[in-house]
Amino acid sequence: MAPENQRSMADSPTPLLTDPAFPDILRRRLAHGPFPVEQEPWPGDFFDEPPRRAAVLIPLVRQEEDWHLLFIRRARNDNDRHSGQVAFPGGQLDGSDPGPESAALREAEEEIGLPRHNVDLLGRLGTCRTITNFHVTPVVGRIRQPFAPVPDPREVAHVFTIPLPWLADPANVERRDRLIAGRNGAAIDVLYFRQYRGELLWGVTARLVAALVAGISTGG
Repeated sequence: MAPENQRSMADSPTPLLTDPAFPDILRRRLAHGPFPVEQEPWPGDFFDEPPRRAAVLIPLVRQEEDWHLLFIRRARNDNDRHSGQVAFPGGQLDGSDPGPESAALREAEEEIGLPRHNVDLLGRLGTCRTITNFHVTPVVGRIRQPFAPVPDPREVAHVFTIPLPWLADPANVERRDRLIAGRNGAAIDVLYFRQYRGELLWGVTARLVAALVAGISTGG
């Protein structure tokens, strides 16, 4: 891991991540501006058209004295480049969405049955560009009340949570080189977390988690 990121994640904010008031603290920190997200280092000529706009919801939920993040594992689909991967609920902005927050809430409701009125929005992380050429805005929100996920089987195979203290532990994260298809052996630096109960968190979703942890660790 690069030294700069290693320092920010090494200052693990575990006591804060068990504090019932953590969402309010996080809201105040995000009010000063989005936590920056490290962009995956795509080659300069990788994209040949402007990106489309998308948003994801980073859902924060209280479970067993810890704060967790809620994830989905995408359903297997031959037409989905992210098929079978761990992700946050989200998708492309459409004509009915006035902004990223609306899109993130709408997609979470459609994908896992999370009522939008059950989400307290806390702020945004910095935008990032995905391999599928989406310009993604990550929106952080606290789930107010327990709910029973109802996954749309066309899009979601599994809904689960991972404790934030586990995600904030630098022993659970690493970097690997990953080959870029059709680029004659060229590779990019990709972030991975260790498997958590059989689920593998990597790529853009892992970078969003790392950005949230780094922002918590270094925030005032």
